[in-house]
Amino acid sequence: MARFYFEREARTPFSECYTILEEESAVGRLDIHFADSVIHATLNVGESLTSDGIQELIDTVDEELLDSVGIARQEIIIHVHQGRDLGVFSTRDFEGGNGGYEQIS
Repeated sequence: MARFYFEREARTPFSECYTILEEESAVGRLDIHFADSVIHATLNVGESLTSDGIQELIDTVDEELLDSVGIARQEIIIHVHQGRDLGVFSTRDFEGGNGGYEQIS
């Protein structure tokens, strides 16, 4: 059984964004960009993931998301960033704010 699960946040003709879940907890975010025969990805994970966990996550991304898109790929480049989540910021006016960026989670 897979340890990690993916919840798609956004999709364009050339990119996808996912929240990465382990059980019911968010453990990271993945942004994938498809460019001809190269796939570029940015993987942001929390501090609690070990090196082995990150490698397992990369393997799961490759098997479940990158293989399934059906494009001929010659290279995959994955940038991995590890740290703590500081929140999500948006310019959307949720409660009559000042119109600038506000933290929403």
